Amino acid sequence: MADWFHERIIEAHRLPLFCFFAALITAFVFTRVNVRLIRARVRWLGNVSVGEMHIHHVVFGVVLTLLGGVAGLVLSGASTGWYSFSSAVFGVGAALVLDEFALILHLRDVYWQEEGRTSVDAVFVAIAATGLLLLGLRPLTWNGADGGHWTAPAFLFVNLVFAMITLLKGKIWSGLLGLFVPPLLYVGAVRVARPGSPWARWCYSERARRPRPRLMAKAIHREERWRRPVIRVKIAVQEFVSGRHDLPASALPARQHRRRVVSPHPRPGADHPGRSSRSGRPRAR
Repeated sequence: MADWFHERIIEAHRLPLFCFFAALITAFVFTRVNVRLIRARVRWLGNVSVGEMHIHHVVFGVVLTLLGGVAGLVLSGASTGWYSFSSAVFGVGAALVLDEFALILHLRDVYWQEEGRTSVDAVFVAIAATGLLLLGLRPLTWNGADGGHWTAPAFLFVNLVFAMITLLKGKIWSGLLGLFVPPLLYVGAVRVARPGSPWARWCYSERARRPRPRLMAKAIHREERWRRPVIRVKIAVQEFVSGRHDLPASALPARQHRRRVVSPHPRPGADHPGRSSRSGRPRAR
């Protein structure tokens, strides 16, 4: 393991990228554990508030991202160790920002709503892309040196076109992963689009210039037959990692304390030990 790390990471000059990758995963897991404990009303770090204003952790993420990015620009040529450290800081900040990506996208607090799953998708995409970069893959399989004078730019342009078509057909994962594995782009661009995608609205629906009801019916059938089970598995994985997004936060446990209430108006006979508070008559001795 040490030999592999030294050969594939250190000698390949990927140590800063590895530090970013490790910090991204660690910060995301720690953040999700923290927010799930807060949601379960377990004493932990707790929320950060200034007065009545709750400070979301995306704020700390933006600050750490700026610090790590600027430090990386300054230290990139100074020392590999400090450059890797700044990459780790950048990774922590990126994890905090992406964990609340849905809040930025919707401009409202949807962290524990169904829209909040977008944040988990964003983190998974970032982890997958960084992992592929660590394995030595490059986007669109072009490193700026292979091919002739026109071959490499033409290949890059064709892959970009296929990536745009795949994304417009609603196949997000195929489009993003296809940037590193181009055959996924070709398959995604040729196959039928998803029913709710822009491509289906432009080319299949009744509002299109040339509606294609057969293709729309085929897309709906594939969505229900193949896509729905995959989505259920993906949601199960998301909920295992980040918690349920369709359940309200658990209620605070009811705590009942017996307190002695002192009445501002004393009862009759309370000031006199020889008199009863109920009848006002002298107690029998």
